[in-house]
Amino acid sequence: MAGKFLNYDAPGVPARLIKEREKALSDTSVASTVREILDAVSKLGDKAVLRYTEKFDRAQLKASELRVDPAEIKAAPKTLTPARRKAIRESIAGVSDFHRRTLPKAWRAKNRHGATVGEEFYPIERAGLYIPGGQVPLVSTVIMSAIPAKLAGVPNMVVCTPPQADGSVNPGLLAALHYCGVKEVYKVGGVQAMAAMAFGTKTIPRVDKVYGPGNAYVMEAKRQLFGQVGVDLLPGPSEILVVADASANPAFIASDLLAQAEHGTGKEKVYLVSTSEKVINAVETEMKKQVVSLSHAEKIKAVLKKHYTAVKVSSLEQAAEAANLIAPEHLELQVEKGKERKLIRSITTAGAMLLGGYTPTVLGDFVAGPSHTLPTDRTGRFFSGLQVWDFMRRTSIVCYDQRSGAKAWPTVEAFGEMEQLDAHSRSLKIRLES
Repeated sequence: MAGKFLNYDAPGVPARLIKEREKALSDTSVASTVREILDAVSKLGDKAVLRYTEKFDRAQLKASELRVDPAEIKAAPKTLTPARRKAIRESIAGVSDFHRRTLPKAWRAKNRHGATVGEEFYPIERAGLYIPGGQVPLVSTVIMSAIPAKLAGVPNMVVCTPPQADGSVNPGLLAALHYCGVKEVYKVGGVQAMAAMAFGTKTIPRVDKVYGPGNAYVMEAKRQLFGQVGVDLLPGPSEILVVADASANPAFIASDLLAQAEHGTGKEKVYLVSTSEKVINAVETEMKKQVVSLSHAEKIKAVLKKHYTAVKVSSLEQAAEAANLIAPEHLELQVEKGKERKLIRSITTAGAMLLGGYTPTVLGDFVAGPSHTLPTDRTGRFFSGLQVWDFMRRTSIVCYDQRSGAKAWPTVEAFGEMEQLDAHSRSLKIRLES
């Protein structure tokens, strides 16, 4: 299906993989557009938000219509079939079970001077969750964002999501919001949503930190707003990398590559890294066969033509090297049973790992438990997927008395001399002399 075929051993291929992954980060036109919108919302507030909502979402709203009526959120589950309500509740249960295990705990201990030290954890007071609308309503993203926030004890969860052209919000999204306990929801999307949450407007009070996936413009908004407001990570357009050996099922791989291309923004990245050229060719054949029956076939084809890359490697060790360079959002390991363990240890930059031929990415997207809000564009080198910790602040605790302070004095005195900060060391000495 077009795309690119690369041999990892060819000169310059590793560097090329990095360069192609970082193109999105150097798009000056995106950066300037985002800056313009941020400045407008900062200065004009609701007026700019409404203008951009009409321009990008084709929805003509008044400021008084931006907030979704809490009664509409509460009533939304009744508009869904029993099967859909059950699916939302099951996903919530799985995500809750997973993230409950990761809750940090406060602690106290004695340090080497005999003083008390420790940590306390506090929830973010006001968390702004961005839920994309765009091509499709991402109902699952509500759960993947709101449940970790709820478990962290966030008292104020604020959601922004793009309205439909008629000014409505998808009932599936609203139902999920109700089940997750979210009551403050605004019909605002894109960069203007990030700006409104960061700066605050007359209608949308500012938040302390913004969360959630989005397109290249939303990610650029996060970069530019960092410091004005907290930022979780940079989860942009979807990515998948499948590592496969000769034992892999080409039909399984093809279905997973097509699924990630289905998001249809045109910026998705799709990779197959395999030790077998036979498998690479068979996957190409399978994708051509499977895509014709899919409802988003044309969008999928467009993504694959531009952003599909197949990489032939000589060994699984080389596959791990390629995967670490690409740092994919989703990494599937479809290799001979038992070989995943070594790959798990050697691949250190993936947002999420899905092991074996019977673990398609869709399970991680909807029901497995971990949040599907994951780092993209090689930011997996320094970011992790969204977790409870991201909705909390850690504060260190220190408590000395005169006796433990006296034990620390020689070290404090030495550092005060080395750094030529005598007021620092004197602030302890005066206590010891009292």
